Amino acid sequence: MEQIKKVVLAYSGGLDTSVILKWLKEQYNCEVIAYAADVGQEEELTGLDEKAIKTGASKVYIEDLKEEFARDFVFFAIKANAIYEGSYLLGTSIARPLIAKRQVEIARMENADAVSHGSTGKGNDQVRFELTYYALEPNIKVIAPWREWSFSSRGELIDYAQKHGIDVPVSKEKPYSTDRNLMHISYEGGILENTWNEPDENMFLTTVSPEKAPDKPRYIEISFEDGTPKAIDGKEMTPCNIITHLNKIGGKNGVGRVDIVENRFVGMKSRGVYETPGCTILHAAHRAMESITMDREVMHLRDSLIPKVAELIYYGFWYSPEMKVLKAFTDEAQSGVTGVVRLKLYKGNCIIVGRKSEKSLYMKDFATFDKDNVYQQKDAGGFIRLNALRLRIRAMMNK
Repeated sequence: MEQIKKVVLAYSGGLDTSVILKWLKEQYNCEVIAYAADVGQEEELTGLDEKAIKTGASKVYIEDLKEEFARDFVFFAIKANAIYEGSYLLGTSIARPLIAKRQVEIARMENADAVSHGSTGKGNDQVRFELTYYALEPNIKVIAPWREWSFSSRGELIDYAQKHGIDVPVSKEKPYSTDRNLMHISYEGGILENTWNEPDENMFLTTVSPEKAPDKPRYIEISFEDGTPKAIDGKEMTPCNIITHLNKIGGKNGVGRVDIVENRFVGMKSRGVYETPGCTILHAAHRAMESITMDREVMHLRDSLIPKVAELIYYGFWYSPEMKVLKAFTDEAQSGVTGVVRLKLYKGNCIIVGRKSEKSLYMKDFATFDKDNVYQQKDAGGFIRLNALRLRIRAMMNK
């Protein structure tokens, strides 16, 4: 083993990182500092510092990053309409660069020799963490236990945890993996690996099933300023509070569940079940806001970039040169995306029912089917003939 004196471990208190903390001390005979980023896990953080110390950590950092996460990461994804493969709103993916950034900062503060994470050698997170580490600290030493140790399954980790008296919130009967933050909760592995199995209703933590949602619809209004959510029902809130508030409203009305099979960066397909109530609402509202405030060609150009932005986030290239360029483009494209959107939430549905803006490009006088004095319908004939010219020439040549 390479001589390591001090490691900063990205620690969640779950099965993997609890075992890793103990394993690092055994294998490297080093000091381990546990670092947990509070990005909205809520009760999962309760007692985490005591648990880390009990498991062998010399020091614990629990950093409140919720506002930064919401403001600089989640709201960017909303502004960019970033959705991976048409369904995944990137809740886990977009948290990783922030978590890893702060981990590098703590490693510098502590003069640590290395950083470590609990990502498996099969998943996307190992890439997201390590691309961030290297982008911010090019010569950093990274320890990825899943790529080093002899354990081959989470069942073996459970046995190890039990042998060493490590309390972990997982069992062999319910071995699926979860990741929770302000934006979403994900469920993977275990009983979900059979793509034909419907998820157990008792699994879900933040949303009710559409069948159990209220019979009366809930109306809400969301205000935007240059693409950024600013207020709900006229009340201004911080980014974190906006998402938290919408999570509760959406969850009560069965909004935000998705069950997908996605393509991981490392090459395999993986089934994931997600609850993303608040940001499902924000995505729908934001798109509606754009529909009356964004120029057509700017919108179409931006839409062509959605797969690329989502892919960069999913793959872990948040701190890449290309993402920096796309962020600047997104901010410019969102100028003027300002106004209010009204939505109706009903039994899992998120329905747009109104939108208004002082910067609206929608003008009733031009769009009306009634009599108007601003649009000369006869002009459309020449417009069509000019656009048809190349088609007519091609048809003539074919004859």
